Order: sequence, then C-alpha cells, then structure tokens
Amino acid sequence: MAYHPNLKKNPNATVSSIEELDYLSSTVAEIIVNTGVSGSKLTELDLSRFHQLKVLEIGDYCFCYVKEVKLIGLSKLESVEIGKNSFTMKRRGRIPGYSFYLKDCPKLKSLKIGHSSFPDYSVCEIENVEALGVIEIGESSINSKCFFYASLELKSNPDS
Repeated sequence: MAYHPNLKKNPNATVSSIEELDYLSSTVAEIIVNTGVSGSKLTELDLSRFHQLKVLEIGDYCFCYVKEVKLIGLSKLESVEIGKNSFTMKRRGRIPGYSFYLKDCPKLKSLKIGHSSFPDYSVCEIENVEALGVIEIGESSINSKCFFYASLELKSNPDS
C-alpha cells in the first residue's frame, strides 16, 4: 500500500488492513480496527507508540496470528474494546509465550473483551491502571474461553 496522507493527519483513524495500521501517525487519539483485520506477518501488536491514544476499538476476528499484545505506557488511554474471536486461530491449547500486557495506563476506565478472544494466551498482565472501573471479559451466558490458560492478575503500584 502506498503512503496515504489522510491516515497520517487524521486524529481519529479507522483501519481496514495491517498496512493502514502501520502508516498511522503516533499522534492519533482514536483507532478503530474493522472486523477481520489480520495478516500472518503481524505476530506482535505493540501500540505503545501511540502516545496520544484515548480510544482503541478492535473488531471481531482480528489479529489471529498475533502472539503478543502490548498496551504499555499509554498515559491518555481511556477505553479498550476488543470484539469476539480476536487474537485466536482456534488452536485449542495453551501456547507458551502468547502474552497480553496492559500496563501503566493511568486514565484507562474501561476494558471490554468479546467472547472467544485470547483463548490460547498463557499470560495476561493488567497493571497500574488505577482509574479502571469496568472490566468485561467474555460473556457469562456462554463458555467464552478468554484467557482460558492464563492466570489473571490485576496489580496496582503501591506508590501511586
């Protein structure tokens, strides 16, 4: 994909491909990833470069090849919403090294993850998110399998 000027200047961006995500400016405030965005070359999703990010929405069936997700040091992040069946290839088993990190996001108020997302991830670390008031992972009415093999821990820095 060639350089796309609208993706660089828009503070709010909707992306439909991995390439569009790569082209985003580090100053975007809102990222919406459409349903079905994935690609075998993307195995790590590190969004820490988006230092102005306030809202992250990821659609259903996204990022099936990703082994590690990092949302670290996003001081303005307020909301994360991930759709169903994302971050999975339906491998049916614990995958050592598949990791989700959400750390040092002091303004994060809401984390919502749809059913059947992250089922094979063995690590889920949520740390230093003092404003977090809403955590929804999966759905209570179905066997969601989100972080099925992970030990979930919510940690806060005692010095904060």
